[in-house]
Amino acid sequence: MRRDATGSGDRRPARGLSAERTTLEVRIMIRPVAAGIDGSPESLAAAHWAAREAVRRGTALLLVHAWHWHPRPAPSVPADVSQRAWAEDLLTGVSDGLRAAHPGLRVLDRSVEDAPVTALLAVADEAALLVLGSRGLSGVTGYLLGSISQRVVSRSPVPVVLVRAGVGTCDEHFAAPDGISPDEIPQVPYRDVVLGLDTDRPCDELIEFAFDAARLRGAALRVLHAFSAPPSFAADRLVPVSGPELLAEHENAVVATLRPWCEKFSGVPVAETVVDGRAAGELVRASAGAALIVVGRRQRETRFGAYLGPVAHAVLHHADCSVAVVPHA
Repeated sequence: MRRDATGSGDRRPARGLSAERTTLEVRIMIRPVAAGIDGSPESLAAAHWAAREAVRRGTALLLVHAWHWHPRPAPSVPADVSQRAWAEDLLTGVSDGLRAAHPGLRVLDRSVEDAPVTALLAVADEAALLVLGSRGLSGVTGYLLGSISQRVVSRSPVPVVLVRAGVGTCDEHFAAPDGISPDEIPQVPYRDVVLGLDTDRPCDELIEFAFDAARLRGAALRVLHAFSAPPSFAADRLVPVSGPELLAEHENAVVATLRPWCEKFSGVPVAETVVDGRAAGELVRASAGAALIVVGRRQRETRFGAYLGPVAHAVLHHADCSVAVVPHA
């Protein structure tokens, strides 16, 4: 099913406010996009993704590098340079590169002598979005999610986006025509944003994030809902439900869940897919050719610590595109 909405989903300033005053107030109120960097290729890809997202949102970019003094520094730290100086030089180099790539983008940087998880979670408290690198292995194996990333994703109070090394502007857009210059790639339409939706426990934070991500890109939103058919005689039914009837039930639930959001984001084209299958596998397949896939994470603690959830865990490890994990109640 597909619904192509018309009209604009842009947020307009309230009447009676000058454009200058409104812009100033928005800049004050909007939190920055934050990215953690450590000099690895995946963290640099995350920093560039975060810069593009900050430009799309019209907000600042905050780069954070957490480091700990160690008696045996990493091989990447030159012998004649202190660990603190190396950390600051790394941060300065990345910041300068992003300012050059995105003129007009306000880039803030922060070097923190602290454990990475502690530093990143502290930054998340003041950011709208946190972007981290994740080491991609292959199209089959997907993400190798490090312990730091996993702990941050499972505990962050704000959405976290995981970006693989090598992901760039081209990967967010549809294939460019032959002969197009690199400067023209941003004008090529964005690939779709994919949302994994659970109609039994829908949450506003997750749905709004996905719709807004599509709106910012001028992209279509693909909503995927997967369900598992119960036994023929389910305990709570008096008569068996056929495959088509059950499918129609779930399709109606998806349409009803999305209706108010389609009205709010009237400029976002929406395509719904309802399948009988496992959510994790279907979302991983849907990630092929997407710009971003959006999944949820319930904010709850277990006796073993923060809980990520099996669907989010599988998508983070195997998706072919960047993944946004949105915490919700």
